[in-house]
Amino acid sequence: MKKLLSLVMTGVIAMSALTACGGSSTGTSAAGTTETSAAAAAAAGSGATSGEEVVLGTGGTTGTYYAVGGVMATVLNPLMQNSHLTVTSTGASKANIQLIDDGDADMAIVQNDVMSYAHEGTDLFADEGAYEKFAPVCGLYDETVQIITCSDDVKTVADLKGKTVSVGDAGSGVEFNARQILDAYGLTFDDIKVVNASFGDSADSLKDEKIDAAFIVAGAPTTAVVDLSTTKAVHLVELDDEHIKALQDKYSFYTATTIPGGTYTGVDADAKTVSVRATLIASTNLSEDVVYEMLKTMFDNKDALAQGHAKFELLNIDDATKGITIPFHPGAKKYYEEQGITVQ
Repeated sequence: MKKLLSLVMTGVIAMSALTACGGSSTGTSAAGTTETSAAAAAAAGSGATSGEEVVLGTGGTTGTYYAVGGVMATVLNPLMQNSHLTVTSTGASKANIQLIDDGDADMAIVQNDVMSYAHEGTDLFADEGAYEKFAPVCGLYDETVQIITCSDDVKTVADLKGKTVSVGDAGSGVEFNARQILDAYGLTFDDIKVVNASFGDSADSLKDEKIDAAFIVAGAPTTAVVDLSTTKAVHLVELDDEHIKALQDKYSFYTATTIPGGTYTGVDADAKTVSVRATLIASTNLSEDVVYEMLKTMFDNKDALAQGHAKFELLNIDDATKGITIPFHPGAKKYYEEQGITVQ
């Protein structure tokens, strides 16, 4: 089953490459065009390289994962002796874990909740079972759970009962996040009118008053919400401390997060919520030396990475292991212990 999925993903990667060569596409972040250009340049190669090739699985060519991977290749390849990165476009988190399992990728960027499901063989991976050929390396940045509404009737998660709510694409990580958060408040999908839709479609439906609220899990600010807030008053539904703790007690991959006031037009107050983490993982077959050198080079050159992509401004040694309970790759463990940080 896993091998079949890998073959399917190989076809997806090939189609992504053809699409990228075709020219135009619409970015998924405020810096979409710049991100894609930077990543494409890195994927095409950035001068002399050394050591073994490490294939880095990312996401779609217009997305943040691909752009972040591209900047990593551009900055790190000239500095590393043991390896060099080759960036490839993929179907993101779940596909990346499958690709590493089948040996078609060596490292990848994934959400830490999806990583947890894969390690345990639950939720998105319930049909396939647990995956054991990957290990975490570093948490990169937060992907924030944002519950967006334009209705004055929805002030808390409990207020979603009986409402029409977009919970992300069917079978997506967002859908599982929505289930888990509703459950923390004693609600299920039976208590709401479920709509499965992308972030852009959810924003359009909020604008047209076809839905009452939408779950969006992405770095804040998120382009779809930014655009919506310029045409319609939006509100962020907060999670309270009691329910955040209950959620974390059950799902250790969540971290408490505050969306600062002013992130979106008209939203002046801070909003408490939770985040999952965009996380760098590696194949357990990748050597300790390669992973150690890459992680060390990342942190030694954090400023250069941040000049290439704003997400690296959030790269922080104190947060790098946050929300990760799976045993780390030996190369990462060695680096963190040198920094006085104990990990599994």
